[in-house]
Amino acid sequence: MKKLSVIGLVSNREELMEKLMTLGVVEITDQEDKLSDSQWHEMVARDSDEQTVAEFESQISRVSQALSVLEKYGTGKKPLLHTKKPITLREFQKALERKQQIEEKVAHINSLSARHAELTNSINKTQSLKLSLEPWIEYDVPLEEKETSTADIILGVVPSTVDALQFINELEEKVPESMAKLLKSDAEQHYIYVVCLKEKRDDADDVFRTYGFSKVHFGDMKGTVKENISALEKKVEELTAEKVQIEESIRGREGDSEDLELLYDKLVILRDKAAIRQNLLVTKKTFYMSGWLPAKAADKVSSLLEEVGCYYQIEDPEKGEETPVLLLNGGFSTPFEAITKLYALPDSRSIDATPFFSLSYAIFFGMMLGDAAYGVVLAVITGLVLKKYKLEGMKYQLIKMFFFCGISTAFWGAMFGGWFGDLVAVVGKTFFNADVSIPPIWFSPLDDPMKLLLFCFLLGGIHLFIGMGLNGWLSIKDGRPLDALFDVGLWYLLLISVTLLLVGIVPTVAKWMAIIGAVGIVLTGGRHKRGLGKVIGGFGSLYGITGYLSDVLSYSRLLALGLASSVIASVVNNMGSFGGPGIKGVILMAVAFIIGHTYNFAINGLGSFVHSCRLQYVEFFGKFYVSGGEAFQPFGENTKYVDILREEN
Repeated sequence: MKKLSVIGLVSNREELMEKLMTLGVVEITDQEDKLSDSQWHEMVARDSDEQTVAEFESQISRVSQALSVLEKYGTGKKPLLHTKKPITLREFQKALERKQQIEEKVAHINSLSARHAELTNSINKTQSLKLSLEPWIEYDVPLEEKETSTADIILGVVPSTVDALQFINELEEKVPESMAKLLKSDAEQHYIYVVCLKEKRDDADDVFRTYGFSKVHFGDMKGTVKENISALEKKVEELTAEKVQIEESIRGREGDSEDLELLYDKLVILRDKAAIRQNLLVTKKTFYMSGWLPAKAADKVSSLLEEVGCYYQIEDPEKGEETPVLLLNGGFSTPFEAITKLYALPDSRSIDATPFFSLSYAIFFGMMLGDAAYGVVLAVITGLVLKKYKLEGMKYQLIKMFFFCGISTAFWGAMFGGWFGDLVAVVGKTFFNADVSIPPIWFSPLDDPMKLLLFCFLLGGIHLFIGMGLNGWLSIKDGRPLDALFDVGLWYLLLISVTLLLVGIVPTVAKWMAIIGAVGIVLTGGRHKRGLGKVIGGFGSLYGITGYLSDVLSYSRLLALGLASSVIASVVNNMGSFGGPGIKGVILMAVAFIIGHTYNFAINGLGSFVHSCRLQYVEFFGKFYVSGGEAFQPFGENTKYVDILREEN
């Protein structure tokens, strides 16, 4: 990264912002630190237009809402993966000449949506009212008749835990001048109507309170319950018909989605252009900005600033200064940046681990999935996706990474002899009574698991040694060569000697290497501590050899997952052979193949992804990786729906 500082005329500011956004390689930083400085504060002010940003945000929200409505009710086929539509700058600008008409479309779609919401709310309320009336359907007195000259007509409910007949009997016993009838009961309550002389109402209320009788009111409703239910059902039908009509109207606007997407992206560009001004400082005639840019983009940015007529300075960051992080890897390693990002970006003063683990990640994934046919399927699927869709960012990196992992899986599957497990052998034996198979190029892990386990430990040791080497290199880079010697070199000596002793190679030399390495670790392990801590720290460092043993053993998961994939595939194939050689057998084999191998491919593919990440994050990263970097966020056209192509592209 390079540090950028720019001073220019306010009259050239809009032109510069436009061209910087198009270039998309400069991160414009906030100037809060300068505004808090008294000297700067007296000379400059923040160049901010919050009202304009708020207006654009409001417009973006309306367009987004309209697009969501079209997507919700549209009948068009949704793409498997969302990709930006390429469009030339001229086409983009020409389409937006109809900005006013597009905004009218947005307003119309949103008004339809608002009416649809009103209708939905009205239907729900009407249906709720209808449901509240249904228990009273046997009550045939008009609802507006709530009393006579001498009696009150009372509708109410008592809890279902109450004995309704006991309530009615006690009411008629204590208030003989009353009459009650149970209309309906459900799991929650009993529905009862009561007729009582007005002069005895107080006595009736006493009984009501005893049994928890709650009065029910139907407001200004007129007519019988049945008549009201009928009217409500008719109202629901009318509202539903209008709702369906509105949905059809919305679907009829589905063709407007392309225009709305263009307007959305244009508004986002305008919003971002207005929002970035808060990172600029201005006087009456000049402006100041600072930021970061990749070193490889310095020439382009210099040409642009000279073209606009700005004074600028591009320089290296100061030693130890934290910069934004942009991962730049070429070829094979680029897709594996996704794995680094899923963990955490490296500290800007540290190292990008991606090129050092990308090959091992693919190898580990392939060994764990371990079936050549699965690898071919994975590579073909991801290859077709890459060819059909123009993916960007993390999505592209993950799909491309799985493409490479598919190739690795096919390689290791062929080495181990797995083609949908032992499908060829089972099919040959079951349907053709023939002993046929595809032999492994190297060996079958099911026949010789110890051989594969030792190979896994060898790969693990190499993987760990690379991580330790990177730690030593970082120490040398930071001017601490002795740390590299003591913390890495001595461990190399000890671990290599222990390995040689275990396999019986040059035991005498290995013994002296081990002694020198162990003594060196004890003498230097506590060098940063004082007093007795130096001795204790040294022996504590030597005890760390158990950690290395644990790390190496972790690579046995390569064997475990590889065997799991092979065994499950074999079980699936054997289950498919239970039907014998006839038609039923063919059908059973086909069903077992589709369901069983799909499951095995999915579950072990997920396991291979997760455990490959685990080996990188815990065993490998733990040896040297320093995270905590902030992602480089250049000021550019962050469109969602279109990719604006310019002539230079």
